Amino acid sequence: MFHSKQALLVSNTSPFSNAVSGHDVDFFGILKLIWQGRRLILLLSTLFGLSAYTYTRLITSEYQVASVLRPVALNALDALNRSGVYTLPPDEALTRVGSALESYGVRLGFFRANQALFSYLQRPGVTLEQSFESFNRASLKVITPSISKDGSRNALIRLELNYPEGVDGAQILNGFVEYAIEVERKRIEADLKIIIENRLVELEGSIDAARDEYDVNKQARIATLLEADGVQRSQLQDELVALRKQLKVGRRDRIAQLKEAIDIAQSLGIQKPTTPSGLAESSRAGEGPTMYTEINNQQIPLYFMGVEILEAERSALLKRNSDDFTEARIAHIAREMWMLQNNREVEVLEQRENEELFLSGVQPFRAEIARLGKAGNLDFNGIQLVAVDRKALEPLSPIQPRKILLVVLGMAFGCAAGALIVLMRDSLAARRV
Repeated sequence: MFHSKQALLVSNTSPFSNAVSGHDVDFFGILKLIWQGRRLILLLSTLFGLSAYTYTRLITSEYQVASVLRPVALNALDALNRSGVYTLPPDEALTRVGSALESYGVRLGFFRANQALFSYLQRPGVTLEQSFESFNRASLKVITPSISKDGSRNALIRLELNYPEGVDGAQILNGFVEYAIEVERKRIEADLKIIIENRLVELEGSIDAARDEYDVNKQARIATLLEADGVQRSQLQDELVALRKQLKVGRRDRIAQLKEAIDIAQSLGIQKPTTPSGLAESSRAGEGPTMYTEINNQQIPLYFMGVEILEAERSALLKRNSDDFTEARIAHIAREMWMLQNNREVEVLEQRENEELFLSGVQPFRAEIARLGKAGNLDFNGIQLVAVDRKALEPLSPIQPRKILLVVLGMAFGCAAGALIVLMRDSLAARRV
């Protein structure tokens, strides 16, 4: 009896239990059992696949567009760099555009300027800034240049924009790139103008300083010349006074000498000019004719001129009102004082009309002002900051949802669920027995 019951129990054991009993797994038995329940598995796989397909049809598809920027050629920025005022290498220009693309203010400005393109973000009761936040955080991504391990720089900027179906994402991304480039171009233009204006103010200040220095030097030169003339005039005047006093004293001394000589001549009875030998001859009057030879290197005294001549000279000296004509230096002094009445160099300095020509050291400043004037007229519309390596194009398929993948995954999940149900059903049936 016992053996018969044990045989019955073994005969009612399920194939799944037999397949997993023991240490070895009978995969062939499991596959055979799954094949027997293939209809249920196929049904569940179809149902889950249809459910996944229905889900993909109900949700909104999400697309992605991308754009790539790279540095421009060096000649594209040559006009700006050759100005000598502003230096902008291509890599730095790309970095500045990348900063503009990541700037919150630039993105908000583009959002406000193109609200029609973002109508899909506007919801009732949601402000403009709140709508922008959703676009700024989740939709737009900027991948800036990175530095690799070997130190090389990947000089490319990639922009990615995710957007729902029915939105012109390519137009949004391309428009945003152009907007950011234009914003950065205007910033550079404003920076250049400020630099030029500040430099012009500095140069004008240098020229004004040179002009002030010229005026000071000119006035100092005039003052120096006038002072020198005044000193020379005073010296000549003092010399003239001294000469006149000297002449006056000399005339007075001459009169005294003449008076003394007149007295001596009268006492000797000398009326006419004579000599010592002539005076001795006259004292020997009545003697025989004698010839005398006089050798004398001494000056003959003044009284030998005789009373008549001495009186005449003394009378003329007493009547003289000025002794200027007796000294040639006085005429020279008068000539020099007359020349000092007008300083021609001072007159020329005071009568200069275009004094800008005489400013020293300002020619480099004026040349730089002319160069800055040309740099200020630089046409920024012709300056290319970055090169658009790839523009955003309309994608051919969405990135979410991936319909084929979801349907395949649904069918696979249905197959797995069906197989699991088949195995579990067989195991439960075996236990009931």
